[in-house]
Amino acid sequence: MLTDFIADPEFLQMLLEYLNFFEWSLLASVSRTIRIVMVQKRELREEILERFLRPVGYQRWSWEESPEALSLSLQDLSDYMRGVSTPTHEYARIAGLYVQSLSIHPNNRDPDVLDTVRALTASARAYTRVVLRLRGQAEKEQAVFNASMRKNATTSFPPSASRMSSRAPSPTFSAFSHSQNRTPESSLHQHQQQQQQQPQQGITFRSPLFRMRRAPLLRVFVPSPEGDWLSDKSVLECEAECKRAGVTHLLKMGDVIWDIAVGDEGNVGRLVWDGSYLIDLDYTYSPMGELPKYMHALAFPPSYFHRVIRSGAMGSNPIVHIDVSPWGEEIAANLQLLQDRVRTETPQGAYHNVVRWVHRSSFVIRPPSRRSSVKTSNSNKAAVVGSIPITGADNLFVDPGWYGSIVVEAEGTNEALADLQDRCGPGAFPPRVRGAHAAVSQAQVENRKVFRILRERSRPGEIWIKCVSVKERLL
Repeated sequence: MLTDFIADPEFLQMLLEYLNFFEWSLLASVSRTIRIVMVQKRELREEILERFLRPVGYQRWSWEESPEALSLSLQDLSDYMRGVSTPTHEYARIAGLYVQSLSIHPNNRDPDVLDTVRALTASARAYTRVVLRLRGQAEKEQAVFNASMRKNATTSFPPSASRMSSRAPSPTFSAFSHSQNRTPESSLHQHQQQQQQQPQQGITFRSPLFRMRRAPLLRVFVPSPEGDWLSDKSVLECEAECKRAGVTHLLKMGDVIWDIAVGDEGNVGRLVWDGSYLIDLDYTYSPMGELPKYMHALAFPPSYFHRVIRSGAMGSNPIVHIDVSPWGEEIAANLQLLQDRVRTETPQGAYHNVVRWVHRSSFVIRPPSRRSSVKTSNSNKAAVVGSIPITGADNLFVDPGWYGSIVVEAEGTNEALADLQDRCGPGAFPPRVRGAHAAVSQAQVENRKVFRILRERSRPGEIWIKCVSVKERLL
């Protein structure tokens, strides 16, 4: 009788509204027949998944024309619920006990520790599967919405969108006007970007685990005998965990994988998927770790890794690697030496306004048309229509989040000016007198691509970046 009741999707839906997950687990453990029915019938399984994963945005897959890339099971649900109810520091504690037990004879080890490690490993896998399932749902919903908007769009823009933006410039921008660089095309895209910041009508997906145009934070549980610093062997084991979770084919370049077994301090245990392998963060300019130079910052939205890869004490301004040489001539034409007021903190905790000299310029990344493109080193290769290829990168293109004005800032010294000129590439500025042995090394080329995003000054359609000198290197 109970099995027949639960086998009815409508009755099951009404019953689940009165049960929490613990009570449902007790009910499912009453009979093996009940568990078999729930596993075999997809409609029942989706009712259960939707009931308990609804707070994180889960909805059943409703697009029949496109198959579901990742289907969750009730075991995934159980492992996920156990994992999110476990404090993150408990993962590190259990991992420490497991590493200590490796030095003990197997006959003398605590079997409960091994069982807990297996359970936490399964929980991390389930968490990753849930997040990637949510991403697939969000991306599909966005794609359907965009297709519907294109279908219903008119051939001309509204008059208010085609005019120049009437928004007053920000206070930090008032001392350096870029009106000569503003075009109706760039202003229109800035208007569209501001619209994207607001919830779109028709998009119902909301989740605390994943946001569109933000990097997902996935989990693996790999106890590290070396402590916080993951060895090559541990990194390979993290890759193997992604494979065991069945999600390797769903990973995208820029996905962040966190080995939760090593703790939650800073960016400890966080790795980035480069499209083929997991790579460690770069600690050259920050003890917290920053995005590696192999990851082209222009290929991601400016805020893609915000709060996923944590920034250090440098005003929370993250390091990015950008080659600005394709826009070198525009930077040279707009370069100015200006006085700027900044608020600095003294060692005693007081704040003072300091006047300093800065070199400041700008360039505009314009939304491409079918007949326009940016001159790059790989321009001889076929490019995707409507995309700007990134210099020195194969099959990577500038993310639309960078379209608009890019303000470049450097210190007001001659040394900083020379560094900025080098970043703009040959031909942008008149050649300077160099030594007899002025060959440029690969390390110098990489150093010229290092900037910080000034978050407090940036806004959609106007991104501020500051040159980072070699003197700021820690390694």
